[in-house]
Amino acid sequence: QVQLVESGGGLVQAGGSLRLSCEASGSIFSINAMGWYRQAPGKQREFVADIDGSTNYADSVKGRFTISRDNAKNTVYLQMNSLKPEDTAVYYCNALIRERHWVPPSDYWGQGTQVTVSS
Repeated sequence: QVQLVESGGGLVQAGGSLRLSCEASGSIFSINAMGWYRQAPGKQREFVADIDGSTNYADSVKGRFTISRDNAKNTVYLQMNSLKPEDTAVYYCNALIRERHWVPPSDYWGQGTQVTVSS
């Protein structure tokens, strides 16, 4: 069984910074891409950033957010700077994980962590 556990959310003023972490644990043979999505109230979940060798970002966070990864710790990070009220959302960690070498990779999600940016 694989688990993704996020941490680091909270309340911050506009212009401030937060760092999210997400650790994958359990039966893991290998991890392909890891990334972050977010869902604001009344909106659909949207892509924020991912990393699998190279990095990709949503246009709305480019230049403000940085995704990184520690493969030895099976952990992905999201450094969020210059936060805006519109960044307020529940942030979800996502990872494509292979549990056994003969099993195709599966998509896993964390439980989400709330980020609230006050104006």
